[in-house]
Amino acid sequence: VVDLSRTPPAEVERRLDAFGPAVVHAFHAFRGAPVAARFAGARGLPLVISLTGTDVNIDLFHAERRAATIAVVRAAQAMVAFHDSLRVKLVGEVPETAPRVEVIPQSVTLGDESYPLEGRVARRPGEVRLLLPAGIRRVKNVLFPLGPLGRLAARHPLRLLVVGPIIEPDEGARLLDALTGLTWAGYLGEVPHGQMASLLDQIEVVINSSLSEGGMANSVLEAMARGRVVLASDIEGNRSVIEDGADGLLFGDAESFERQAERLVRDPALRARLGAAARAKVARLYPPEREIEAHLALYRRLLAG
Repeated sequence: VVDLSRTPPAEVERRLDAFGPAVVHAFHAFRGAPVAARFAGARGLPLVISLTGTDVNIDLFHAERRAATIAVVRAAQAMVAFHDSLRVKLVGEVPETAPRVEVIPQSVTLGDESYPLEGRVARRPGEVRLLLPAGIRRVKNVLFPLGPLGRLAARHPLRLLVVGPIIEPDEGARLLDALTGLTWAGYLGEVPHGQMASLLDQIEVVINSSLSEGGMANSVLEAMARGRVVLASDIEGNRSVIEDGADGLLFGDAESFERQAERLVRDPALRARLGAAARAKVARLYPPEREIEAHLALYRRLLAG
């Protein structure tokens, strides 16, 4: 794995050459695929692209990114979408990609490192903890819950914790400014992925307030895998994983968010029931072995072809 966010451009090609791949697989069409496409094209190697929600919901329709996004998906020998909704949108805009898009649902793998939440944030008597895990950028809509939860915090003991790297500095500044002076909410910063299971086990509710998702949000799947109840925005990507009222709750606006959040804060039995159903669903439908085998089968077909 070559992490483009931490590897200088000149070093990327050297590392790939030293590895000598038979297939090059890029994550993210607009950000990851251009580098991978240049390397693969120059050496006659098959190129695979994993499509994200940002690729299909935003970059494909962005005036300055559309051309580059379309160019790389046309160059790829295969593409992977986490959910059929992404495949349908891409094919609607670039019809010739239809035979080359494969739907492979994500799975969940979490580490077992401990996260010292109690040492950082002491729990008050009766407090219900809500976690919003996300990379801090506008599409994740992380400021949205503050208004409704602020009203709830006046009636119930609760605490909102936001966790994740600041990807867009302007949005990070807005979040930190909005949290200033709030006694019931705070920002934990970026938590190593190996500690996320431990952190999830210490909270009661996980929030996803995204404006769009790529079919399946990692944060939602990971929370469900740990038996946490998820309160998520009623968007296509979240509906692909959560059945409202059966294994999580969905909301459409601030009023419904506040109403659903209050149900979860007041009712531990509801949290337990939805969390247990969520855990069972992820174990049944999204095992890591299935995702791995589907990717390996795709690579074998490309090499055989």
